[in-house]
Amino acid sequence: MDPQQYPEPAVGALIFNPQGRLFLMKSHKWRGRYVVPGGHIELGERMEDALHREIREETGLEIYDIEYLLYQEFIYDDHFWRRGHFIFFDYCCKTNSDEVTLNEEAQEYLWATVAEALQLPIDPYTRAAIEKYLELHLPE
Repeated sequence: MDPQQYPEPAVGALIFNPQGRLFLMKSHKWRGRYVVPGGHIELGERMEDALHREIREETGLEIYDIEYLLYQEFIYDDHFWRRGHFIFFDYCCKTNSDEVTLNEEAQEYLWATVAEALQLPIDPYTRAAIEKYLELHLPE
């Protein structure tokens, strides 16, 4: 693999089912921690199109009501299985289904309340996305 020349843009999403529970998947790429699904944006692809594609590829879920949450910088962090520089664009969204079909990137999944999710071994980028979601969606 050629050495990385530029930061790689990637998308990810907090996905909520009809019961308001959050989808998390355990991934070997994130050292066995729970994360949200997502991945790279292909050249010429809109971010929301990449989000739909990545979610479908990794979980089989269709999403809607997409809301942008935040961006995060990932610069040579040991939390990921390979060295890299990424810019994460994180969203929250909904799905009408609990039926998940995982691809090879995840070993297991669960649906949790936000409070339960924060008690699990999640990666720091997922934690930051959840905290931003709470900041935007909790009543004052």
